[in-house]
Parts: sequence; structure tokens; C-alpha cells
Amino acid sequence: MRIAQVSPLFEAVPPKLYGGTERVVYSLTEELVAMGHDVTLFASGDSITSARLAPMRKEALRLDPTVKDWVATYMRMIELIYRRADEFDIIHFHIDYFPLALFSRQRTPFLTTLHGRLDVTEFKDMFELYPDAPFVSISNSQRKPIPNLNWVRTVLHGMPAGLLTPQAVTPSYFAFLGRISPEKGVDKAIRIAGRAGVKLKIAAKVDKADQEYFDTEIKPLLSQGHVEFIGEIDDGQKPEFLSGAKALLFPIDWPEPFGLVMIEAMACGTPVIAFNCGSVPEVMDDGLTGFIVNNEDQAVAAIGRLNQLDRGRVRQQFDRRFTARRMAQDYLDLYGELCQPVAPRLRAVAG
Repeated sequence: MRIAQVSPLFEAVPPKLYGGTERVVYSLTEELVAMGHDVTLFASGDSITSARLAPMRKEALRLDPTVKDWVATYMRMIELIYRRADEFDIIHFHIDYFPLALFSRQRTPFLTTLHGRLDVTEFKDMFELYPDAPFVSISNSQRKPIPNLNWVRTVLHGMPAGLLTPQAVTPSYFAFLGRISPEKGVDKAIRIAGRAGVKLKIAAKVDKADQEYFDTEIKPLLSQGHVEFIGEIDDGQKPEFLSGAKALLFPIDWPEPFGLVMIEAMACGTPVIAFNCGSVPEVMDDGLTGFIVNNEDQAVAAIGRLNQLDRGRVRQQFDRRFTARRMAQDYLDLYGELCQPVAPRLRAVAG
């Protein structure tokens, strides 16, 4: 198939450090190429891909302080892709509502995977203007705020099987990985580790929007003896970091659409202790890949049961459920349906 993948422009593909959506786009694009498809990736010019790169700007937006209006860069990208639409059998967008107005009025099949939270009134008002546009959710939980969209599939994220692997190190601490913000619960992770008497290593990004929260709420907690703040790490550092952890602590307090860090931990054989929010019950297998808990007390209690888990089976479950090949095949099945000459309207097919 001739497939266009359209990535956000805030990070390169793959992202150099933190970055969720762009990381998924990279995994999907590379796997589709490996499976023999003709793929064009619309992304920032500093991206690296086996596909045909169509650079939409020189570098990722996060690296360019001269940009005053990032929306203009997206509108330009949409127009440029529209002018090339006939080159593709299908166009797969990962940029929220931006393509809907224009691409709902042309003939090339397209779909949009929604990667973020949807419990925002303005999102609901916008998306519901396009009842026939095909949308993919990354968990069934993600759909709840806008259940009546033309949801054509839920496709759980995947990663290259060999990207992160278990390392021969002795687990000796807890890990927190990702981004520091109120909803991610790093303060809870610090308290949980402290109550368990185990060191916590924090490998996390601090966005500008969360700098004040970090400075006032989190930074004072980092002086505790059981806490080590590492900062952002890249994929090359993740295997040893995650393999060295007794567990990944994921005490979130928001409707997490997926939670890529959970499957990153599983790829390294590391169990996860996660709060029961959003996608967590869909991504985790309670009692196999970790424990799903409802509060800090339950998290501390779950730590005492970590020795019941087999880290080899944690990795096996990743191989069964979360590889990039499985994700790519799920999308290819959907592409085929959407490219049928007279495709019936697909609705609410989960999994």
C-alpha cells in the first residue's frame, strides 16, 4: 500500500528524549516499511526514518524558539499534504482535529488516531462536527468523553521488539519515568518509595508549563535521602534504568489515554504498580505484569507482593500484546477496510 503517516511537529520522529506520539509514529512507520509498504512520513526535517521523509519544517518545534504561531505550521502542513493526497492509498493522521475540515471534503481515504485526553468541551464540540470521519482510539477508556464518534477501532500502542530488552542487572530501586506534572503523581511515587524504605530514581522531563509546579511542589521533595533525580533519558539509557528497578511506579491521577511508559517497563521485564485510572486496566494484566491499586496504601502493600511476579513472564506478555508488528498489522487490517470501494460505516469495533 501507499501509506502517508502524518506526525506532530513538536518533536522529531523518533523524539530525541521524551515524546509519546512521535515515538509511536516512528514505531508504526518503521514496521510498515519492514512489511514491504511504500510509506511517506510527514514530519520535521530532523526526523530519521526508513520511509520517504517529507520534511514539513527544518526542525522540531520544541527546538525552534523563533516560532511565534505553531498553529500556522500545522495549517501549512495540512495544505501541502492535501495537494499530494492522490499519491496515497490512505493517509493516517496523528494530529488531532487539524485535518478534519479539509480532508472530509476530498476522496482519498484517511483516518485519525487520537493520542490525547478528550475530556475537554472544545474537543467534543469540534470532533462531533465530523460524524463520518473515522477515528482510532488508543484505549477504550479514551472514548468515554465522546462516545458517539465514528470510532472504527481501538489499537493499543506497540514498540519494536528489540528496542528495550531486559538487562542482566540486580533490581535495587523503584523507577519513575516520563514527565513531571501534577497528574503524573511523582509526589505520590516519592511517598510510596519512602514508606517502603526503597530508593526512587526519577528520570523525567519538566515542561515549561510545569516548571512552577516542579519548583514549588516537587523540588523540595528531592532532598530526601531516598530520592535521586536524573532528568530526561533517551532510549539507549532506558533498558538499564528500567531493568534495574524493582518496579515502575505509575501513580497517575488523570484519565491516561494509554501510558507508553508501562509497556516500556514491561519490555524490560519490569513490573508496574499503577493507579486504576484511564487505560491502566487495559494495558496491564493485574497480578501478571504488575499490580493495579487505588491509593498509596494499596501501592505500599503491593510492593510486598512483587516477589510473586515472574519478570520473564512480564516480558513474554509484552511480546504477546505490545510489539510494533502487532500494532502495524492492526492498522493494516483497518486500512484495508477503509480502502474498500464502497465501505460500510464502521462503528465501535474495539480491540
